[in-house]
Amino acid sequence: MGSFPQLPPDFRYGVSTASFQIEGAVTEDGRGRSIWDTFCSEPGRIRKGENGDIACDHYHRHDEDVSLMGELGIDVYRFSVAWPRIQPTGTGPANSAGLAFYDKLVDDLLKAGIRPAVALYHWDLPQALQDAGGWSNRDTASRLADYAAVVAERLGDRVELWMPLNEPVVATMFGHAVGTHAPGETLGLDALPIAHHMLLGHGMATRALRDAGMTAIGIANNHQPVWAAGDSPDDHAAAELYDLLTNRLFADPILTGRYPDGFAEAMPGPVDDDLKVISTPLDWYGVNYYQPVLVGTPGSASPDSPALEDAAIPEGVPFEPRRIPNMPETDFGWAIVPEGLTEILVQTRERYGENLPPIYITESGWSFHDTVDGEGHVHDERRIDYHDRHLRAVDDAIAADVDVRGYFAWSLLDNFEWAAGYDERFGLVHVDFDTQLRTRKDSFYWFQRLLAERRAQRPEGLSAVAQSSGQSVHR
Repeated sequence: MGSFPQLPPDFRYGVSTASFQIEGAVTEDGRGRSIWDTFCSEPGRIRKGENGDIACDHYHRHDEDVSLMGELGIDVYRFSVAWPRIQPTGTGPANSAGLAFYDKLVDDLLKAGIRPAVALYHWDLPQALQDAGGWSNRDTASRLADYAAVVAERLGDRVELWMPLNEPVVATMFGHAVGTHAPGETLGLDALPIAHHMLLGHGMATRALRDAGMTAIGIANNHQPVWAAGDSPDDHAAAELYDLLTNRLFADPILTGRYPDGFAEAMPGPVDDDLKVISTPLDWYGVNYYQPVLVGTPGSASPDSPALEDAAIPEGVPFEPRRIPNMPETDFGWAIVPEGLTEILVQTRERYGENLPPIYITESGWSFHDTVDGEGHVHDERRIDYHDRHLRAVDDAIAADVDVRGYFAWSLLDNFEWAAGYDERFGLVHVDFDTQLRTRKDSFYWFQRLLAERRAQRPEGLSAVAQSSGQSVHR
């Protein structure tokens, strides 16, 4: 493919995973039940009736997986801690076996020269908290802060980057508005209070981490350019509303201390006081990017235009996501638009200016239905092309004065892809879910060569981690 993308010498490369998607061992060592365990047990929720009971069996095979990461040569491993593994009911004393698992994982990563980046909540809410109202209950925000303090006390001396939440927009939209993710609620726009409580929980957890002496705290927020499907005023209004709901609703409160116009009135509780907590300053800001979205008015899309990942658009919602025509797609049906990453990074910088701390691309990746050939190889040239072009898109954003510090590929391993089950494979490493055999894909070796070249080019004594960790509070 020629030369590798040339990012700055201190740019950090990593991979990302999530606890429920890889760990398995859902009933072992005191782990409590999560909303995803419950959701997977309900008929018709998951493609082919699959579940996360075993997933990649990372809980038992983490030594092998850390060895793979060391071989790959990454700077950072971003993973999530399973809340029900630490506090089985979401409250109360910590489960010592759960803490011991992550304690060893962190130590093993450091021995391999890899810095841990921890997401505290990647959607696996303890079922006991859901039974008490879940994110509809304001108290869940306080419970997230308590849980953050527990994890920080045990791991805080060794974790490089912290993020209390991963993609609250996805958890709100798919879990509570349209119902294709756990807990499967279909509230439509009545899910807005849930967004508020998640953001409040993020702010409270950020303060708990600060109180525990943690630095380098951020968030992993999903962002995507929103394009109007046509030139009509109605199409532009639909696209603007979609942008407000999926981009600004989850960024404005954190970065500016305000909701977009008209949204504060829909939120519960003492909103002005809550916004002071939600906007607790961050050291860095995570952008998860996969694709842009084309949005028009309801009822005017072509028959083959997808809904929100097979979910029915709630009645009365004045927008409709469309398939982007004439764009290559992943096997998941997602449009491949590298320039969209440059666009959203530049747009985010222009939107938030000095309020925006340094950015990490905390997820970006491509799903193929990869197979192992007769010689034991997985040839995934299209995934190589995806990451190559998206890294170059990051370089274009840096050239446009966006401060981007790193790129974490989704994902290290093929894994349980939520409602899509195991068909959608995002990993640099192929997993045979019957045998748990790991097979390095061609994209793994491409990243390995890229990272080896980067290490050779770094000035002697320069640590990419130490030079860009964002150790002071932004703003």
